[in-house]
Amino acid sequence: MSAAATTPTSADAPSRTPREVFIALSGLIVTMFVAVLSGTVVSTSMPRIIADLGGDQAAYTWVITASLLATAVSTPIWGKLADLVNRKVLLQLAIALFVVGTAIAGFAQDTTTLIAVRVIQGLGAGGLMSLVMIIVALIISPRERGKYMGVVGGIMAVATIGGPLLGGVVTDAWGWRANFFLPLPLAIIALVLIQLTLHLPQLPKRAVKIDYAGAVLMAVGVSLLLVWVTLGGNQFEWDSVASLVMVGIAAASLIAFVVVEFFVAEPIVPMALFRNRTFTLAVVASIAIGVAMFATSVFLAQYFQLARGATPTESGLMTIPLIVGQMGASILIGALISRFGKWKGFMVVGAALIVAGSFLMTTLRYDTAYAWVSVAMVVLGAGLGMVMQNLTLVVQNDTPVSQLGAASSNVNFFRSIAGTIGVTIMGSLLATQVQARISSGFAGFAPSTPEEAEALQGLSSGAVPNVHELPESIRVVIESAYGHGIADVFWIAVPLAVLSLIAIAFLPNRPLSTKTAAESLAEEAEDAVIELAEAEIGAAVPSAESFEAGARRELVSTATGSVASADGTDASGSRR
Repeated sequence: MSAAATTPTSADAPSRTPREVFIALSGLIVTMFVAVLSGTVVSTSMPRIIADLGGDQAAYTWVITASLLATAVSTPIWGKLADLVNRKVLLQLAIALFVVGTAIAGFAQDTTTLIAVRVIQGLGAGGLMSLVMIIVALIISPRERGKYMGVVGGIMAVATIGGPLLGGVVTDAWGWRANFFLPLPLAIIALVLIQLTLHLPQLPKRAVKIDYAGAVLMAVGVSLLLVWVTLGGNQFEWDSVASLVMVGIAAASLIAFVVVEFFVAEPIVPMALFRNRTFTLAVVASIAIGVAMFATSVFLAQYFQLARGATPTESGLMTIPLIVGQMGASILIGALISRFGKWKGFMVVGAALIVAGSFLMTTLRYDTAYAWVSVAMVVLGAGLGMVMQNLTLVVQNDTPVSQLGAASSNVNFFRSIAGTIGVTIMGSLLATQVQARISSGFAGFAPSTPEEAEALQGLSSGAVPNVHELPESIRVVIESAYGHGIADVFWIAVPLAVLSLIAIAFLPNRPLSTKTAAESLAEEAEDAVIELAEAEIGAAVPSAESFEAGARRELVSTATGSVASADGTDASGSRR
């Protein structure tokens, strides 16, 4: 065998110029722009959507949770597939799913339909979250990645900052359904760009074995757990038979999932990854990041529209400090990490800011000065921007290339699942607190006008109200209930943020590699081929020692034969 003929050398993944890198990233940039825009244009209109479709606070939570659940469950599956099959095709499939789910959502006539199509949207989003960062790791080294991702972050800032404002304007002008159709032309452009500009190294040929059992067990366990958290205390009592059955099946499914992952050939969550200290601590840190990230995106829109009476457009404008803090810190810190090759100090400071920002969120009320609200948003946003993507960077830097997809996607998976469970719990607590505060606020209240009587009748159904349409006397009570309730649920995020800070402080401070994943993969393949070639040559050509031993045996045999010929016997002593 000739090593030169079969070795995929580093020449297969040559160094790219900055221009070539940006060309390769163009489709990924548009893909992320579409994904971010699709979420942000809808975020500010979500209270209006739920109100128009006749949903309650539980429906509001499930519209968010359905997408997050599908994203969380599918993220590690996409990541594992990225280690096995064509990543480019997987990314295009993820975009297609995301676009189909988003487009159908625009035709929803009730919250049940909206929740169902949000699952499709979430499946696509899980692919986008996993595959984009995996593909970036293939073409950019960890040391240089911050610089390029800073530029990408700036483009994402346009979608993140402009999305809520654009969504508010579109909702006020043409209705909330138009928001779901805005990203479709850009999604088509993203698919075309990926096809034309994204060229990835081929994966080493290996048997593709999908962990179907693990996927089913994980989906069942996580889904039932979230259903139990969401409906417990409302549809059934916490200590009821239904509750015990749900918890029992969820626990059994998750335990079986962990057991299965030890024995299947290609586990969705390789348990060996947890022997890596960097991976394990990054997963712990991701828990708080997920809760803080999802909670702010879900509950701030409610805070501004339901606790401060803002319109969707005004709500979009009010969230700009959060986005500026997050994207500004992401761009700046990414550039500094690339320049100096240091990441630990930045991430520790970012984790501390998340603790401070989460605490500041607990102080908000319906009449809190907007300047103070802005400070809280900037602090929390800056912390998230400094930590969120860099956790994935650190894990990718300290993971074998053969497990890059699984490691990257599982950090996102645990962040997503923590955020989903956190938002579900916070949403359930918010619904309970709001209902209790509204009941207390209207104790002894007697409507004095037909408008007040009609508003009270609508509130009795439990539906999310259009606050700006309520009479002033009722509006104050509703705003106060939501203001206190949303602030109180952020207390869940505070201890988790402290846990995240501790985990990040103990992360091994390993220097960032200057090799891309593709270059490392090529070197690993080259080493494997050389070792194989050496083994084959060693088997075909005897060593000096074996040659010498053979020669001695031949001499002995010859001498023995000569003796036998002389005395008429063979070597065994038998007479001829």
